[in-house]
Amino acid sequence: MPAVDARVAVLASGSGTNLQALLDHPTVGPCVVLVVSDRQEARALERARAKGVEALFVDPKAFPDRPSFDRAVLATLRERDVGFVVLAGFMRIVGPELVGAYAGRMLNLHPALLPCFPGAHGIRDALDWGVKVTGVTVHLVDEEMDHGPIVAQEAVTVLPEDDEDALATRIHEVEHRIYPQTVRALIEGRLEIEGRIVHVLEEPADE
Repeated sequence: MPAVDARVAVLASGSGTNLQALLDHPTVGPCVVLVVSDRQEARALERARAKGVEALFVDPKAFPDRPSFDRAVLATLRERDVGFVVLAGFMRIVGPELVGAYAGRMLNLHPALLPCFPGAHGIRDALDWGVKVTGVTVHLVDEEMDHGPIVAQEAVTVLPEDDEDALATRIHEVEHRIYPQTVRALIEGRLEIEGRIVHVLEEPADE
């Protein structure tokens, strides 16, 4: 079962389909207490409100630099006693102060098999490189982009006829399935971290 203090915040910038998968999950969804976006019109905020979850827009333009923005987000998380942070299409690099505050308790999702194709265009880059297999990675967040210890990965075959939209559709299907599972393992304390190696312990036997 989730830890008693399993209060989860999700940071999202876009449409929020992975956020929706988290909100709809029977274990993870009830633990999501806050959604924060850096974009006022992000559909993710609408999805949160539709589920009765607090949704906040924090405007990066209101701050002189990235560390100031990060400190504002961190203060918001602490005010709400958030124990875990999940990035779901958050299109800003999270700075060291925020990462450090949630070390080992912050997850990110990437649409490629890291360490291949980091950055904002993992699907496009995989197609341009001509790989036959790409996939999805869930990793703990550290101070480097798309770099933290890998928690879960699943391969997706690249078909000869794939364009970016077709491949993205199949990658998103995997994301929506494995991200809630991995977030659940995090909040249930089932991740054992040894340097860059993460072991995911089995779910409780009674489930």
